[in-house]
Amino acid sequence: MMHVLGTVLADTTTTNSGVGAVGGLVGLIVAVLVIVGMWRMFQKAGQPGWAAIIPFYNAYVLCHVAGKPGWWLILFFIPLVNIVIACIVWYNVAVNFGRGMGFAIGLILLSFIFIPILGFGSAQYLGSSGQGGQTRYA
Repeated sequence: MMHVLGTVLADTTTTNSGVGAVGGLVGLIVAVLVIVGMWRMFQKAGQPGWAAIIPFYNAYVLCHVAGKPGWWLILFFIPLVNIVIACIVWYNVAVNFGRGMGFAIGLILLSFIFIPILGFGSAQYLGSSGQGGQTRYA
């Protein structure tokens, strides 16, 4: 009886490791795509592309791309406030690249898809005003 149970457990372990390897590979591909997309997005905004691979510094540069001061990085460490700040930053990034609220919602909810769209797409960085000089209050 124990031999049968051991064989069944061994078979499921082998099967699950293949699924885990495929999932890990897909995750790695998505991560590389997002990093390269953010690298290109930063370059379009006149920022160093390599900032995309440096933890915390990439959020600092993202604040600048959004037209927000660098000290906003501190706000990302405050629970619940960080959610609001992230939404404001992504909205301003979308506007600064000439995109609207729908694209901003995409950046907030599906950033792994929308960051590469900004990086590899035809969107041009319009500056921190994003509207050709009009002031934004968000």
